[in-house]
Amino acid sequence: MMSLVYDGSWGGLLTCIFETYERKLQAVSVVRKQLYCPGFFNDCITVQADDRKAGRVLKGLRCNLSPAGFLGFYACYLSELPQMEEWLLAYTKLVFSLKNAECAFGNDTVLKVSQTARMVFRESHRMKGFVRFALTRDNIFYSEVEPDFNVLPLISGHFKQRFTDQQWLIYDKKRKYGIYYNLEEVTEVQFEPPSRVPAEHSGQIFAEPEMQYQKLWKEYFVSTDIESRKNTRLQLRHMPRRYWKYLIETRDQAPE
Repeated sequence: MMSLVYDGSWGGLLTCIFETYERKLQAVSVVRKQLYCPGFFNDCITVQADDRKAGRVLKGLRCNLSPAGFLGFYACYLSELPQMEEWLLAYTKLVFSLKNAECAFGNDTVLKVSQTARMVFRESHRMKGFVRFALTRDNIFYSEVEPDFNVLPLISGHFKQRFTDQQWLIYDKKRKYGIYYNLEEVTEVQFEPPSRVPAEHSGQIFAEPEMQYQKLWKEYFVSTDIESRKNTRLQLRHMPRRYWKYLIETRDQAPE
């Protein structure tokens, strides 16, 4: 078995797919560097992302997949599941050898890629509704999220179109990077925010009107809550508990 080890990037994955064809590898696995475990009977090749090679694979996928099919392929990559590379490599071989492969749902690989893509799309849809911005003293609307999948690339266009006149930053705490809109374009940024800001220090980060707004919103949420009509099961179905700590109205009820 030959293992192609890469850095986990989109370009790196496409380069590994190219290397599989160029080297005519049959028994091969594609593994992210952080997940690779050397074995006695495994050979290893470290693959560096190559724009030319990745571009050729990308062109081939776009030519053989519909726009929706290609987006599903990309969404499966964003899932970051341990088996993702195995599925996408097998899926690519089908796409390049079988016409309309993306519609062959009787094939186990096609079904897995499709199901995974749906899970990622569902998570990105939730993020569009659950992201809550807070205005900082630097006049930037800031939000922290921690999605199950790496959905920031899928939601950047939505927020760019919706908040064109505001600077905003959405930070993924789980993956330690964010997307920042500077009124012209969306760029990827990396930094390490404080793990937790004490309530008494929030005023040093967020604008004073923002703190007043949050207080009013929490009071409104409490005042409109009818205890006798509370349906926790229905609430959790529409808003899983893992999102509560990032919402103003439920932050105090979220588990640590």
